[in-house]
Amino acid sequence: MAAYYIVGLGNPGPEYDNSPHNAGKLMAELFLKKYTGNKAKIILPAVFMNQSGKAVKGIPTKWLILLHDDIDLPLGKFKIVFNRGSGGHKGVESVIRAVGSEKFVRVRIGISPRKKPSHAQLMKFLTHKFKPSESTAIKKISKKILEALEVIITEGHEKAMSLYNKN
Repeated sequence: MAAYYIVGLGNPGPEYDNSPHNAGKLMAELFLKKYTGNKAKIILPAVFMNQSGKAVKGIPTKWLILLHDDIDLPLGKFKIVFNRGSGGHKGVESVIRAVGSEKFVRVRIGISPRKKPSHAQLMKFLTHKFKPSESTAIKKISKKILEALEVIITEGHEKAMSLYNKN
């Protein structure tokens, strides 16, 4: 069996660490620390979010798992999807263009606060450092996301979706 490629979207550089827009990268880093198997390879693109496709070009979509932030999901929630559009996420759009398909697994990580930022406030929100309460919510959901990744790798995305998309 080929290995899955788990790609954590985020921006490079310490100024973006621990920010909402880097939630995918953060989860990939946590999975890298925890995972001991040989059925997955972790990719942390060293390019800016909107150029993420460069890091995945050539990866068969059958083996691609993309982790990314999602402003349309509340902070502390996540959803596993397959064969879905980008939802306006520029990093996801870049990946779809690079691989030529939407037929891959994505883990959408909710980052939306109770009051959604306006379009003008969005960039500032995406790149701000997590507040302690936000960090707590991300840490809390990370355990379930890491479990879901294990299920995707061992039992497939349909099984993971049936188990984890109930929340």
